[in-house]
Amino acid sequence: MKPLQQKLAQYTAPQEAKSKGIYPYFTPIESEQNTEVIVSGRKVLMFGSNSYLGLTNDPRLKEAAKRAIDKYGTGCAGSPFLNGTLDIHVELQERLAEFLGKDGVMLFSAGFNANAGVIPCITGRNDYVVYDDRDHASIMEGKQLTFAKTYKYKHNNMDDLERVLGQLPEGAVKLVVSDGVFSMEGDVAPVDRMVEICNRHNATLMIDEAHGLGVFGREGRGTCDHFDQLPNVELVMGTFSKSLASVGGFIASDKDTINWMKHNVRPYIFTASIPPASTASVLKALEIMRSEPERRQALWDITNYALKAFRDLGFEIGNTQSPIIPLYVRDYDKTFLLMHLLFEQGIFVTPVIPPAVPNEETLIRFALMATHTRQQVDYAVDHIYQTFKQLEIL
Repeated sequence: MKPLQQKLAQYTAPQEAKSKGIYPYFTPIESEQNTEVIVSGRKVLMFGSNSYLGLTNDPRLKEAAKRAIDKYGTGCAGSPFLNGTLDIHVELQERLAEFLGKDGVMLFSAGFNANAGVIPCITGRNDYVVYDDRDHASIMEGKQLTFAKTYKYKHNNMDDLERVLGQLPEGAVKLVVSDGVFSMEGDVAPVDRMVEICNRHNATLMIDEAHGLGVFGREGRGTCDHFDQLPNVELVMGTFSKSLASVGGFIASDKDTINWMKHNVRPYIFTASIPPASTASVLKALEIMRSEPERRQALWDITNYALKAFRDLGFEIGNTQSPIIPLYVRDYDKTFLLMHLLFEQGIFVTPVIPPAVPNEETLIRFALMATHTRQQVDYAVDHIYQTFKQLEIL
């Protein structure tokens, strides 16, 4: 065996979890993404999805995707830079730019590519990237790839952000990057204070709206709009794989920034475009999101119902202010075992372990959709409570 293979063969954590019967990943789902899914032929309640508005199985999106395949085929066979720009890509860019009040939008084949590609491409050796220590892995990837100097600040701690920015050269390029809604903890960045601090230190602000789009703000415009700061955030990133029920991502910004990025961001230039079916379904999802506010209201109604239920039973759920509810376990092995036991009771939740969270903060992530019912939540909360008690977590 060669040295590389020898090194990789030492990684045995998955095999150890499988031997205990508690391996939680790559579970094959045999149905559409809904509040109930079919796994191994049986129905399971889905509380591990990011489909916040419950649109992934909407017949209007399916029909839009089918029409796009009939017209454009199954793929673009190239990047946006060359032969991969369709007229529906341009339409989606224009609609998103208008929706967010920005000059322009760039589409990426994945939200991860947007963060990991943009951050290192717009910052260089003499620049600075400042990030929240709980930022998403795609932001962490971007800051690792940049040649800029990188500094972190304590999670959602605006005094620490002020301290970090105060140490940096006044005239230098400074990019501050944060999730709007933190994907594991469910709490929200104080975008209004971030804008104030960034303006004071002449820093550019970039907010990742992956989990805020469709959930917060007017018509689902996100956390920046929730704080009435959308015009004041220079770069807004988002994904299509959550509220918009498809796949892909985007960056919205001013015309000069977009112009530079379109000709320099390598994951954009050298990655094939979003498939026609995905693009068409996003366009339809965006239309529905804006025209059916009752979906977002239903999401918040069921979210508040679940939050109260967990709090009343004494669960530790941190500072979540969103449909993402972290149920803290604080024990690596129990987190895996808990997920397995709940799955056996017909409840699909996701375990969150390092590097997504620190070692001492392992948790079960309970996520809600607008289409969940109170009966489904009641069933899940009761069985989760009993299982937490069984494992002596509560």
